[in-house]
Amino acid sequence: MKQPSVYLKMRVLGAVDTVEGRTRHERVHHVAALTFLDEEGRPRQFTWRTIQTWYYRYKNHGITGMTQRPRKDKGQARKVKPEELLEALNAAQPHFHKQRTNKRALYRFCIENGLLHADRIAQTTFYRFIREYDLLAPSDDDHKKRLAFSMKYANQLWQADTMFGPYVDTGLSSARKQTKLIAFIDDASRVLCHGEFFFEENVDTLVRAVRAAFYKRGVPEQLLVDNGSIYCCQEITLICARVGCILRHTAVRDAAAKGSDRSSASRVGRLGKLG
Repeated sequence: MKQPSVYLKMRVLGAVDTVEGRTRHERVHHVAALTFLDEEGRPRQFTWRTIQTWYYRYKNHGITGMTQRPRKDKGQARKVKPEELLEALNAAQPHFHKQRTNKRALYRFCIENGLLHADRIAQTTFYRFIREYDLLAPSDDDHKKRLAFSMKYANQLWQADTMFGPYVDTGLSSARKQTKLIAFIDDASRVLCHGEFFFEENVDTLVRAVRAAFYKRGVPEQLLVDNGSIYCCQEITLICARVGCILRHTAVRDAAAKGSDRSSASRVGRLGKLG
């Protein structure tokens, strides 16, 4: 409800002097039972405590004490600042990278690990701060500057990736099994050096695909892959070391780092559809 104006407050205080009652305390209670109309014609009633507060403010500060002053801490956290909450979230989120993160789990983790204190921030306040300040929004790849890159000559750099393919019949039973496409694409020429579907995505299938790609297109100077388990295995590292190919990995949890003019994953996806 709209705050009462100074004019309405003075009318209420004026009624304290005119109503019946032997003491001011009795008169204030009598005024609290009355109904007043504000400037818009709406009926208003006030408790005796509110009227008494107005009386003392007027007595001590005059008319200036009756004006409504905005709170100095309006819109600000009185106990926990948004910056402190953001620091706690940044410390807690890495522990949920393999799980589905929700606000309740984050709040419990912060409280249990001493990142936040329940007596300083309630759960509802925690939710409100996250909503108002958008604290769980994606970080836009940490604001890293991304530039398209492309090698000048063929076989300078290959990009390898895996994509889930269609479900096909295995021939052994009526069950259908999903295939996995492992493909190698030359960065400069966009030539598909080799692409092959497998039922399993493991070290053995990767070695078979690498061998076929080398037989078809030779050995590249560099091979750029992500941090998938098969691309970090000892076998692929030894193979690249023996043939003189530099094995490069993208940064952890930074898939965009492997994006050239067109990302290798999207190119592998289109090739999978064509195959």
